[in-house]
Amino acid sequence: MNISSLGEEGLNKLSKMLDNSSCGWRQLANAATEHPQFRCSETELTSCSIQVLDAAGSPARTFLAWLADRGCSTDFLQHYLRKMDHQEALQFLTTAVSEQIKITVQPQSQQAPLGSRVVLTCRAAGPSGFSYQWFKGKDEILHETGSLPELVLCPLGPAHQGHYICRISYGENWTFSTWARIQLLHSAGSSPGCSSMFPVSGLRISQQPSSQAASEGDVLVLKCRAEANPPPQYEWYHNKMPMSQQKACSLRIPCVTTEHRGEYRCKVFNLYHEAWSDTATVTIGPSSVTDASWVEVDRGFESQEVQRSTTRSGVNPVQQMACPPPATKNFSATDKVALLIGNMHYHYHQQLSAPISDVHELTNLLRQMDFKVVSLLDLNCQEMNSAVSEFLLLLDKGVYGLLYFAGHGYENYGNSFMVPIDAPASYTSKHCLCVQNILTRMQEKKTGLNVFLLDMCRKRNPNDGLIVQPGILKVTANIVFGYATCVDAEAYEVKREDVSNGIFISFLKRHVCEDEKVTVMLDKVAEDMGRCAITRGRQALELRSNLSERRSLTDRIQPMDSSASDSARNLQWAIAHVLPESSSLNFDCGVKVQLGFAAEFSNIMVIYTRILEKPAEIDSCSAQLTDFPQEVDIDLKKSNQETLVEAGCLLLIKEELPSLEERSLYTRIRSLQRLKRDLTFTVCLHYTYSNMDEEVVERLPVTVGKPLVSKLNLHESRTSSSCSAILGPSLDSFNYPESSSFASIDSPSNTWPHYGDTGSAVSQSDSLTFSRGANLPEESDSPGELDSRQPLTASKSLPHSQVNEINYKFSDMYNLHSL
Repeated sequence: MNISSLGEEGLNKLSKMLDNSSCGWRQLANAATEHPQFRCSETELTSCSIQVLDAAGSPARTFLAWLADRGCSTDFLQHYLRKMDHQEALQFLTTAVSEQIKITVQPQSQQAPLGSRVVLTCRAAGPSGFSYQWFKGKDEILHETGSLPELVLCPLGPAHQGHYICRISYGENWTFSTWARIQLLHSAGSSPGCSSMFPVSGLRISQQPSSQAASEGDVLVLKCRAEANPPPQYEWYHNKMPMSQQKACSLRIPCVTTEHRGEYRCKVFNLYHEAWSDTATVTIGPSSVTDASWVEVDRGFESQEVQRSTTRSGVNPVQQMACPPPATKNFSATDKVALLIGNMHYHYHQQLSAPISDVHELTNLLRQMDFKVVSLLDLNCQEMNSAVSEFLLLLDKGVYGLLYFAGHGYENYGNSFMVPIDAPASYTSKHCLCVQNILTRMQEKKTGLNVFLLDMCRKRNPNDGLIVQPGILKVTANIVFGYATCVDAEAYEVKREDVSNGIFISFLKRHVCEDEKVTVMLDKVAEDMGRCAITRGRQALELRSNLSERRSLTDRIQPMDSSASDSARNLQWAIAHVLPESSSLNFDCGVKVQLGFAAEFSNIMVIYTRILEKPAEIDSCSAQLTDFPQEVDIDLKKSNQETLVEAGCLLLIKEELPSLEERSLYTRIRSLQRLKRDLTFTVCLHYTYSNMDEEVVERLPVTVGKPLVSKLNLHESRTSSSCSAILGPSLDSFNYPESSSFASIDSPSNTWPHYGDTGSAVSQSDSLTFSRGANLPEESDSPGELDSRQPLTASKSLPHSQVNEINYKFSDMYNLHSL
C-alpha cells in the first residue's frame, strides 16, 4: 500500500513527528538511499528544507509527498523508521496501517435465470466493525445498508439487471469494491413462466465459432449462426472487448496481425433473449507466404548476425537508413526494421542518464533512412522478451533488421546479455536476454542484413557461472556486431544536468547516415573514438562482422509487389505507432477544450489541453488531467505544466504541439507498454466567474483507447492474455458502465481505428510512416565542448551534414559514468 493511503490527516500527524533535527526527515532521507528509487539529490533536500520559511510549511510533509509520488509503500516506510529507531512514528504508522481496509472478497458478475436467487458478496480484512453499503449504479440500496457483506436479490427480475458496487466503511476510512454486473440468463427453451409472458420461440445457436491458427497476412473468418423469433442480432467480442464494427453473423478480418490473436465470442440476442457462443481461440504465427512469392533482389543472399555483449545506458537498439544509393549499387532491402531499447531507471542498480537522448537521436537518424523504428525506454524482463518477439514478427526474407540496446549488460563465455530494469542485485543469465539467442531467431527469418549495436559494458558477471548454449548459428555472411567497448571493458556516458549522451552514440551519429558499407561506417566511428583523448585507454569500439557484400543502412527499399507479408508488416508496425485523434470536449459551463497527443517514444506520450472557447462571463479557466490508470507512470509533480521542459519532456519539438502563443498544459505519460486496458483519465476544468471569487471545478471522464505500443500488450507472454479493473476513490470518479457517463467528444472517434480493410490499413500505415517523423531530437551541437551543450529543447535539430565537430573534454572525471 502506498503511503498516500494514510490520508492527509495521517501524513500530517506523521510529519509532525519527523519535523526535528535529531531523528527526523533528514535521517529518514539518508536511510532511504539504500533504495535507488528513493534517493534524494541535494536540490530536492534543499527544496524540502526551505519549507520552514513558510509559517505553515513542513519539510517532513514535503518529503513524504515526494516518497508517495515515487511509489513508496507503508512497508518500506516502516522499514526505514525501524532503522532510525523512531519508535513514536513507527508505532503510529503500524497502528494506522492496521486500521486500513483491505478487500479480500470482491463481488462477482453473474448471469442467472428469471426468478432465481442471486447473492453478491464483498468482504474486507482489517479492524472489526465494518459497515457495508450497496449501490446499483449511483443509487444506494437503502434496505440493504448496515454491516451486511452480502446483497441478496430474490426473486431475480428484470429490474435487478445492472451494475452493483459495495462501499466498505470504518470510521473515517472507506473504500469501494469492483463493479459486478447482474444479467438475466435466457436459455434456449424458455421456462413455462417465461413462455406465458413471451409467446415467441426461444433462441438457439446452431453454428459455433471454431478455434483457428492463422498466419500474418491471412484472412480470418469466424461464423456464428442462431435461430430465433424475432430474428437475432449479433455482436462480436475480442478478448472480452466489443468489436464495434462487427455486427454480422460472420466475422471477417482480411489481413490479420498479432493484434488479432486471442479469444473471440459472439453475443446473440433479440428483444427477449440473449445467448453467448462458445469461445474461439485464434493464434497468430509467422507469415505463411512461401519463399516462391519473393523476388530475389540481391542474388538470394541471406543475412544473419553475430552478436557480442556490450552494455551501457541510454540507447535503443534499432537503426536503418533509406538514402538513395548510387545507380551502380545492386543491393536493396525488402524492408528495414529497427528495435531500440534504452534502459535507464533500474530498480536495484545504478541509474543511467544517456539512453533517453541516445535512443531518440538514433531513432530520427534511422527514420531518415526509411527504417521502421520502435523505440522503447525502461523495459522489464517480460517486456523485453515480448518486444523482441514482436520485432521478429516484422522481419522476413530480405529485410534489414537492426537491434540497438543501451543499458547495463555483461559478457560471459562469449555470450552477451542485456539487463532489464527489474533484474535483481545479483542477476544471472536467467534474468537477462542473451543476444546470441536473438540472432539465432533472426536467422530463421532469412533476413538480408542483421546489425547489432550494443551500447553496454562487457565485464564478466561473477554471479553467473552458467555457460549458456545458444542455438546453432547458420553460416551466413550478413551479420554485423558493433560493440561500444572491448571485451572485459566498460562503456561510458557523459552525464550533464540537462540531457546526457553516451560516448558511442556521440560518435556514431556523425557517420551512421553515410552511404558506406556498414563495416566501413563503423570503422570510421572507431577511428574517431580512437582520436578522442577522453576515451583513449578507457573505451574503444569493437567490430565483429562476416558481411561479405557491400550492404549499407542507406540501401533503398524494394518491396515485393502485392506481398501480403509486406502489408501485414506495415500494419503491425503502424498499430504500435497510432496516437489517439485530437478532439474537443464540451463542458456544461460552455467551455470547449482541445485534447491533443504527441509521441516522444513508442511507449511515451505527451497529452496537452488547450482552451478553445469560453463564455464571456468566465474570467479564467484551465483544463487539467488526473485519475490515470495505475499501470502507467506519471510524475504528479510534473503533470499539467505550461512548458514541455517543466513536464519532463526534453526531446519533443514544438512543431508537433500548439504554438507558443497558445497557452497549453502538458502531461507526460511513460510506461505505456504496461497499460492493460484502454487509457482512461479525467479532464478537470477549473474556472472562475467574473462576479465570483470561488473557483468551480467540472469533471469529464475520457477514454482514448490503447495508444502507441500499448496495443501490443508487451506485459503479457505471447500466449496469454490479461485484463484488469480500474478502481477509483469515489463513486463520482468511477468509469460507469453506461456510456452516457463519458465525455462527449466532437472528433469522429476517440478510440483506436478499426483495421478491417487491408488496403486502408496499409495506406494508413504508410501515411503514418513519417508524419510522426517530425519528432526529431533537438540537438544543439554548437561548436563548443560537450560539457557546455545546451538542453535539447533549445533549438530544432540541424541536418546531419550541418552539425559541427565537437571537441570532447571533461571538467572532472565525475562526469564520466560507466554503464
